[in-house]
Amino acid sequence: MPARPPIGRDHGGIQALDRAFLILDVMADAGGEAKLTEIAATAGLNVSTCHHLISTLHNWGYVARGINSRSYVLGSRILHLSAACLRQVDLPRRAQSFVDRLNDQTREAVQLAIMQDTNLVQVLRREARHAVRVEAGFGGNANAAHATATGKAILAWLPPTELDRIVADKGLTAFTPNTITDLEKLREHLRLVRRNGFSIDREEFRPGVICLGAAIRDHAGAVVGSISVSAPAFRSTPDYIEQMKVHLIAAANELSIELGAPGAILRGPVKTLAAE
Repeated sequence: MPARPPIGRDHGGIQALDRAFLILDVMADAGGEAKLTEIAATAGLNVSTCHHLISTLHNWGYVARGINSRSYVLGSRILHLSAACLRQVDLPRRAQSFVDRLNDQTREAVQLAIMQDTNLVQVLRREARHAVRVEAGFGGNANAAHATATGKAILAWLPPTELDRIVADKGLTAFTPNTITDLEKLREHLRLVRRNGFSIDREEFRPGVICLGAAIRDHAGAVVGSISVSAPAFRSTPDYIEQMKVHLIAAANELSIELGAPGAILRGPVKTLAAE
């Protein structure tokens, strides 16, 4: 259990929120269920104050009534937060075989990414097998969701207000002359991503690199990340891009189904990309 942070206005906190989170901690330490008087005593709160805070937590679903209403238990909303956290922790492990297969099929660099708040975070990678290849290195793209295939595959499915928040925080940095730096043009581009079912970065983040991305969904249909494949521009002919796209979408669809999302997997003969 991580240590509790210092609470109070002197530490930049909001007293009511500090107390509410403390109540949840106290209940968790008690095994997930405790009586009002026990919670108040452990938290060092007046019983009336504690009751008002618990009532608010109850309204939000973070606290529920226990058996015979004699105690309080942690509510189902806690599971909602926990599931969201575990998806991010578990995703790289669940995705590993799909990333490896895509790397084997295309022999190109493959990346798995998620959004953490407003940051694009690469959580898994495989380097290309070609002698002349694109490096799938970590780092450097936290503020590049608008310029990368992994980022655009996620941004395309976010609510407009969330897209606005990310852009307001990170801006639209011009990494190359091809980077989209206008919000309205980005919105139009993301509409095409939704229509086509995949994203493409044509030398928008790195000169000489073409990258294709596809969203990954969970059991509720929510986008939890994206997978992408990158290749040098000189190798990325229309036919080559088409074959990368087929392998990529198949991997993203199958991984999504592994996570419980409904959907059809691409079927039919698929060529393995030729070795260099």
